[in-house]
Amino acid sequence: MAWQSGARRAVSYLESMALGGLFVATRQPVPIRSMVKVLLDLPFGEVRARAVVRRVTPARGMGIEFIEMTQEDRARLTRALQPMLAMQ
Repeated sequence: MAWQSGARRAVSYLESMALGGLFVATRQPVPIRSMVKVLLDLPFGEVRARAVVRRVTPARGMGIEFIEMTQEDRARLTRALQPMLAMQ
């Protein structure tokens, strides 16, 4: 996944992903309450979203909550997560 916060841009691995947000693995997380633009490259297409940092684990990563996403992007994210949602 790619993300941007202010002038900082990075490509990181995801540790977990859900409909409400995700945990980004990064050694240099941005501060809590920072705004983040997210780009996910999923099998069903790209998903773009605006998010806010809700949790930081120093030197490990950050938990971010989606706050804005188009209906089309939400549909692609839901489709990508469908196999995991079905297991619950």
